[in-house]
Amino acid sequence: MYWPKLTSDKIKKRVIDALNKNVNYRETPILGIPGTYLDSEVFYEDAPFLENAPFLSTLIANPNHIGCHTLSGTERIFKGTQELENELIQLCAEQIFGGEKDEQDGYVASGGTEANIEAIWIYRNYFIKQYQASVNEIGVIYSEDSHYSLSKSVNLLNINSIVIEVDKVSRKLLPDDLEKKTAAALAKGIKYFIVNMNLSTTMFGSVDDIDKVTAFLNEKKIAYKLHVDAAFGGFIYPFTNDQNSYTFKNQNITSFTIDAHKMLQTPYGTGIFLIRKGYMQYVKTTEAQYVPGTDHTVCGSRSGANAVAVWMVLHNHGSEGWKTKMQSLVDRTTDLCCRLDNLGIRYFRNPNINIIAVYAADITASIAEKYFLAADSYEHEPKWWKIVVMSHITRGTIDSLMNDLKSGMKTEKIINVS
Repeated sequence: MYWPKLTSDKIKKRVIDALNKNVNYRETPILGIPGTYLDSEVFYEDAPFLENAPFLSTLIANPNHIGCHTLSGTERIFKGTQELENELIQLCAEQIFGGEKDEQDGYVASGGTEANIEAIWIYRNYFIKQYQASVNEIGVIYSEDSHYSLSKSVNLLNINSIVIEVDKVSRKLLPDDLEKKTAAALAKGIKYFIVNMNLSTTMFGSVDDIDKVTAFLNEKKIAYKLHVDAAFGGFIYPFTNDQNSYTFKNQNITSFTIDAHKMLQTPYGTGIFLIRKGYMQYVKTTEAQYVPGTDHTVCGSRSGANAVAVWMVLHNHGSEGWKTKMQSLVDRTTDLCCRLDNLGIRYFRNPNINIIAVYAADITASIAEKYFLAADSYEHEPKWWKIVVMSHITRGTIDSLMNDLKSGMKTEKIINVS
């Protein structure tokens, strides 16, 4: 896992060079594209600060990255910034997730929700086209702790959902429930399975035991394709636990979702979808013939500035700098857990992730409200409150939280089962 750290001048030069490779709306007679530069009365291009603001310069230039540029035949008007997106996809697939050189496709999506939908869409069509499956014969396996985008996917794509229960303390998938519900699905006539594994669930930061799940599926000779929802964990877990099965070296995995607008601190709208070569074809929208290469994405048109932002952040840190930053967040989370232990407050936490899910019974609602802790439910009484130790969380904020916890402790006996 290695990519270089670049100076701010080198980053700026690369981005400006990419913009210069794009065709400029102001300088070239572009008559066939339903787009233009941003409204110049509001977003004026001669603002002096833009000389040292490559991301904002890209926003003003307004490149459209419609399509998937790791495939051939993409829009030549924006080839410069599309090349940066391709570099970004290659870096994430090969350096972070151990893929072979030039053996993965992908694009910068609107977020993890879209990227998860893209994966389910691809595999549904794969089973339909390769096995002549009906939608009633396709099911999606995912845990009850999975992101709501999985439920949204099965609803949009009209396929079956198979939700697996988890242990309420360890948050691990229950093997007996996986076996029981898979058997029930097979008996119901479901022959083809799309499996979602979580590399950090949204609420708990829990990581599914992918090896146990795939061992079961392979032993039973079940036809499946496996997607990893690493929207939260993708930019932290590989840097805090380099000995894990969540890489493209694991032949059971076909695709990943990662979100740059979480740990990477890029603008919202910077989810990333990665998949092995040969699968994007199953969602090729042949009706989009006016788009060079047609379209293979859920969203269609999207801002090239988002891809540039992610590229910039990764190269500003380099692989070693990013590993140090992620480890420091995990260390800070561990320190907070130790202090919670001292107060006897119960919680769940994966040691390689910066999320702490605290038992709601152990924290007053007023403290949760003061610190904007996230509840597991706003429709019912919360059972958990979530703390996420992000870069803006200072030691002073943590000290303040701990002081409030000490003074607001519940009177009933608290047993630490973390």
